Amino acid sequence: MPGMSAAYAGLVVWDVDGTLIPADLRWLRRAIARTYGLGDESIVFPKARVHGYTDELIVVDTAIASGVRPEVAEGGVGRFHEVLAEVMSEGEQELARDQPAYPGALDSIASLHKHGFVQTVLTGNLRVAAEVKLRVSGLDQHLDLDIGAYGDDARDRFELPAVVTERFTTRYGTALDAGRTVVIGDAPNDIACARHAGFHIIAVAHRIPGNELEQHSPDVVLERLESEAVVSAVASLTGSS
Repeated sequence: MPGMSAAYAGLVVWDVDGTLIPADLRWLRRAIARTYGLGDESIVFPKARVHGYTDELIVVDTAIASGVRPEVAEGGVGRFHEVLAEVMSEGEQELARDQPAYPGALDSIASLHKHGFVQTVLTGNLRVAAEVKLRVSGLDQHLDLDIGAYGDDARDRFELPAVVTERFTTRYGTALDAGRTVVIGDAPNDIACARHAGFHIIAVAHRIPGNELEQHSPDVVLERLESEAVVSAVASLTGSS
């Protein structure tokens, strides 16, 4: 709906892994192993540099931690894009079986849509991986993925909100109002990224206990995705009654 008036209810920007669907490192593990000619079992993920970071950053750091020379790790990034697309395509049935959407994710997206919110994603996933995950889990229907920001747009997650802002403005012909924009994520880095952009932030305690998330000062902590609670929190933060 290009040419949207300024009367849109607001923008909701979803994180993907750990927020809409459970996080699962098997896809990255396989793609990194195949990219650099390593065995799956030899892949070592740096513990503090996985959740909330972008795929390209994770790939380089993981390859190095797995014994690949830094210049070779960096040189494989382009091939990683192609390999990940293959891995995700091959794994669609496995993804559907083992990584279904969190309870309430589909209902929350549908309810926000019904209340007039535009929705997209901001994720460290490469776009090809995000699209497969969302399509296979049935969550892509009301998400405008063309205004989203992905791990292939920037390695630094903090640069991704500006990508959403620019794409929203180009697509809808109206400036994005940060005060009516809400990120929904699950990791401290999601909170920091939203704050950096001046967006509101709702944190969901899918992987990290709510009291730990509270220490990072999100606007709202939800224990789970329950559609009425999600819509109520988003409406309250954006001033949409």
